[in-house]
Amino acid sequence: QVQLVESGGGLVQAGGSLRLSCAASGITFSNNGLGWFRQAPGKEREFVAAISWNVGTTYYADSVKGRFTISRDKAKNMVYLQMNSLKSEDTAVYYCAARYGGIHSYVSSYDYWGQGTQVTVSS
Repeated sequence: QVQLVESGGGLVQAGGSLRLSCAASGITFSNNGLGWFRQAPGKEREFVAAISWNVGTTYYADSVKGRFTISRDKAKNMVYLQMNSLKSEDTAVYYCAARYGGIHSYVSSYDYWGQGTQVTVSS
């Protein structure tokens, strides 16, 4: 059974940092893409970052490029999102997602989703 469990969300002041974690289990990782998405109240879910499990190729939304870093620990089956220089507009529920066949930025291309973790940035 595929399971993605996020953790690490919370309340932080603007300019601060948080690290989100995603524990992944139940899927084969040989050719998978893992991604982070976010959804703010009243808005559609949007792409944040993705990483290819095997090679570690990364891809970022322009809005977070240079501030966020996605990484994975293959030994622990973990994916991380290091978020620095946080802004109030980064406030959202953040979701970890997985798909077969490399990285992608479309929400609809992901097969599995976690339950989400809330990130709130106060200005």
